[in-house]
Amino acid sequence: MAKKCADLDAFKFDQSEQTIDTNKKIRIGIIGTGGIAEAHLQKYLEMPDVEIVAGADLVEGKAAAFFEKYGVTGAKCFKDHKELIDAGICDAVSICTYNATHAECAIYALEHGVHVLLEKPMCVTLNEAVAICKAEKASGKILTIGFQPRFDANMKMVKEIVKSGALGKIYYIQTGGGRRHGIPGRESFLKADTGVTGAMGDIGCYSLDMVLNAIGYPKPLTVSGYTSDYFGKDPDYHVSGGYPAERAEIFGVDDFSAAFIRLEGDIILDFRIAWAMHLDTPGDTIIMGTKGSLRIPSTECWNGSIGGPLKLYQRVAGTDVCIEFPMAAPNKHDNFYLKIRSFLDAVKNGGKAPVPTSEIIINQAIIDAVHTSARLGREVEVSIPEI
Repeated sequence: MAKKCADLDAFKFDQSEQTIDTNKKIRIGIIGTGGIAEAHLQKYLEMPDVEIVAGADLVEGKAAAFFEKYGVTGAKCFKDHKELIDAGICDAVSICTYNATHAECAIYALEHGVHVLLEKPMCVTLNEAVAICKAEKASGKILTIGFQPRFDANMKMVKEIVKSGALGKIYYIQTGGGRRHGIPGRESFLKADTGVTGAMGDIGCYSLDMVLNAIGYPKPLTVSGYTSDYFGKDPDYHVSGGYPAERAEIFGVDDFSAAFIRLEGDIILDFRIAWAMHLDTPGDTIIMGTKGSLRIPSTECWNGSIGGPLKLYQRVAGTDVCIEFPMAAPNKHDNFYLKIRSFLDAVKNGGKAPVPTSEIIINQAIIDAVHTSARLGREVEVSIPEI
């Protein structure tokens, strides 16, 4: 097979430094001050047009300690999202609560005229996703979902290759990934009443977005799903990772999920994701088309990018060829910074949501359907209502 390296000039992405207008500052509140909120706060503190004015957490004193840790002064602390939003001091909020409360926090903020950056997963059911989208539409405010891999240059290259038509008509996709040892440490991820969805909602949503975004987010038609919790329910697994054996007793979510998904356009999506497994990877991502196929190397632990050069396989003039795309140069700013910056720019300029709910509702519908199918033990149909 002939192999050559691609000329990346056609895949250059604008990384020029923008001028940030600091005449008007955006007043930001952070709802939920746990682990992921620290990443939000750190990036907000790099933005010269942001004022951190408030934080809320159900745990008494946690928000105050959060701000003290990062030297934030003057921010007001509240016991929950309603108190924070009712104070009327925020233009926008980052919602960093556990999965089960994403919907109620987002809807309340939107109904009270506040822009929202909602961490992934969008929520935990399709019905919740529909309610969020309706609230967004009625409010006229910006609501974006926290999918920072969208801003990775290599991820953008995947989408550009698909858009170029080099693959022809796409008919089969294999995707997934995960971690060999990666069940999160925080108990809110593990409990059924707070996490609701485990590996599927934590990192599976990223894997789905990588391929669905690349192909234009066709709607799912049917899903045959499977979930398991063999590692999470094993006390020895937790002990071997330095955690108490009792974590197995509270474990109530999936640590592995798989699905066979039929999409509009006669496309099959073969999916699997793991928080824990006796394997380095369940396989590379593959997008197969009538003119070519694209291999996206997996990462050892899902990190929002790809594990090596993209490879495009085609047959040209009777010869099998492989075009290798070298890894793109890193962005000047990391993906999390770009996620935050794009949200702020949309708020300030009246632009569109960088990661729109019109796409992520499809992602959420698949997650919901995987869990429903696994519970029922059969294939289920997926119907996403018009908003």
